[in-house]
Amino acid sequence: MYQNMKNTKTNLLFAAVVACIMLVGCTNNKENSNPAVTSDVVSFDEVLTTRRSVRSYDATKTISEAEVRELLIATQEAPSWANQQPSKYYVAMSPEKVEAVANLVGERNKQNIAGAPVLIVSTYEKGKSGFFRGEQTNEVGDGWGAYDNGLSNAYFILKARAKGFDTLIMGMRDSDALRELFNIPENEAIMAVISLGYRSGEPRQPEHRPLDEVVQFF
Repeated sequence: MYQNMKNTKTNLLFAAVVACIMLVGCTNNKENSNPAVTSDVVSFDEVLTTRRSVRSYDATKTISEAEVRELLIATQEAPSWANQQPSKYYVAMSPEKVEAVANLVGERNKQNIAGAPVLIVSTYEKGKSGFFRGEQTNEVGDGWGAYDNGLSNAYFILKARAKGFDTLIMGMRDSDALRELFNIPENEAIMAVISLGYRSGEPRQPEHRPLDEVVQFF
């Protein structure tokens, strides 16, 4: 009987040691698997409350093509009419192309985006969203393409903020000149030019209308 008790204690001790080893190992794996993750994660609320239409950029900072691609991949998660995915993007990253686009958004906008390393032209394919078998489904028509493009752009600017970048969506632009510059097909409606870069300084937070002015509950 004494021998059985001794064996039981030995087995329990061995099991405890194994459990401790496994626990320490799991903890170390969690800590070492991706030590930068926690510092990179921001809440969705933080993304919303820190996003601004930035009109002053740090010209000393650049953005890589890989980083822009990551933002554009996020736009593909945006919903669209019958999953038509009508949005298209034309990305200016070379100094020559960036300057050419900056010259086509008006003098005020050109000043606002000075120093932004990336400028993106946003378009949507006409006759897709809002149509079924080539027929317009309701009175909005191609307005649904603009709606879908706006959703796609929203995903872009929110993902950009989550990654630490800043944006400005510009509606004042020379669409004919942009079409020629990027060889944009006639079946695409040119919507906006979006600047992408890093803010220099902290932009002012605008006031928002009271919720009850824009929302009705029934």
